Amino acid sequence: MGIPLADRSRHGLFRYLTADESADYLAIMDLFSATLLTDLSAAEVASELVERGLAMDRDIAEVRCRQLVIWGNLVPSLRDARVSTVAEYIRSRSRYQVSKLGGRLHREAVAILHASDGAREVARELLGQIVQSLDRIRAMLDRNQIDADALAGEVTTVFGNQRVFTESVRDFYAYLAGILSRYDLGGEEYAQFKELLLVYIDLITADVNRHAPVVAHRIGSVLELIDPLLYALAQLPSLTLPDGTPVERSQGRTRSDWEELASWYDASHGASGPEQLRAAAGQALGQLITNAKRLLDSSGTGFSRRADFLRLAQWFSTADDDGAHRLYTAAFGAYPSRHLLFGPDEPDPRVGPTTSWWDSDPVHVPLSLRERGDRAMRGRSSRVPDPTADRLRLTAEARHEAEQRQDAAAELALTGSLDGATISPAARDLLLDLVADLLARHRDETDDHDVSLRLRAVPGPDTVVTSSDGTTTFVDLSLSVSSTTQWAPGEREAAI
Repeated sequence: MGIPLADRSRHGLFRYLTADESADYLAIMDLFSATLLTDLSAAEVASELVERGLAMDRDIAEVRCRQLVIWGNLVPSLRDARVSTVAEYIRSRSRYQVSKLGGRLHREAVAILHASDGAREVARELLGQIVQSLDRIRAMLDRNQIDADALAGEVTTVFGNQRVFTESVRDFYAYLAGILSRYDLGGEEYAQFKELLLVYIDLITADVNRHAPVVAHRIGSVLELIDPLLYALAQLPSLTLPDGTPVERSQGRTRSDWEELASWYDASHGASGPEQLRAAAGQALGQLITNAKRLLDSSGTGFSRRADFLRLAQWFSTADDDGAHRLYTAAFGAYPSRHLLFGPDEPDPRVGPTTSWWDSDPVHVPLSLRERGDRAMRGRSSRVPDPTADRLRLTAEARHEAEQRQDAAAELALTGSLDGATISPAARDLLLDLVADLLARHRDETDDHDVSLRLRAVPGPDTVVTSSDGTTTFVDLSLSVSSTTQWAPGEREAAI
């Protein structure tokens, strides 16, 4: 069964918790959530807050209440106030009450704000209570006359106990995850948590292993008589709104509620609740062993620096300004640098002995030194690759490029005067290289001994050269090429 998408229009209910004036909003919501059907005006809110030690003007209280109405935490009240003057009526005509969702959210928020950061005990005793309640439900269903009220009470007890148990388990393991992930866990604190994990988690796991199969069997027997159970619960008086708005019913009134409860205890698949608890216990114990290895590893730091940092923080808190500066300089090595040796070569030649580390590139620190404080080399050196294949490939590519360049040079040597000539793209590219070299040297003639060509360029009419991929025009230059090699009869044609 999928989880329904959240209504985005309700996101505004949470805004009063993070707004800039959250202290005012929390105090106002405390007033409206203190008793049932609290009906207050802005003036009454201001006076109540003054009695609680928070001074707030009536107009400010009115603005805060109206903003809470916009967010959905409060709703306007329609009750007429008993007043003696018109001025009092104007001040009291705007009255407010807490909304259903606003009150529920505020109760949860207050519970979280006042919750302890420590561990929460797991309500493992509720597993036995769930078994007893399921036995009583099955006994009621076997009778001819079913007491619907007693049956509804047992059903509500089963699902209420299950909710409290699962919430306490989630909170406990979330607390453990935050503690075991600390790298500075060691010493006496580590010993305490070791005892907690080895004793308390084992106790929880034992209770779950003992009661989970029994609960699963009892739920299965109740599901065999689920139709009479749901029929008996449906005969009880229930809340029905005239406009047809859905009503939140207590858990256990639908078949899907019982199927989800059975699925939580079903051991036939890996996602059951007991399987998740066993996996979480194994993960917590594995993390405990990892911390033990870290503490016993001689190549590591071998101890926690938490006490040292706390002592340093205490020194800072009691030192004056000058003493704090000296303490910071000594603790973090912030003295001016003194270069006694030049050190290793820097990759940047502009970095010298007088360059500050603030402006230079960071120095690479080996992984073993950075994480374990150890300079010992680990692992083995990789094999030196055989460059023969790469050398042969590069030699073949260079030979092929040289042959193509010689062919293009032979083609240009046969062309002679280039104006109006049609040459290949390779010969054109070679011509462009020669012209670029000639212009860079500021000369009229250049020789390329690699391809045995001589290029001559004199001011004159434009030279237009055509190739298969376009036309190249050399403006105000008259170009001609010739070979610097003495060709034997028939050798030039053979080169082409």
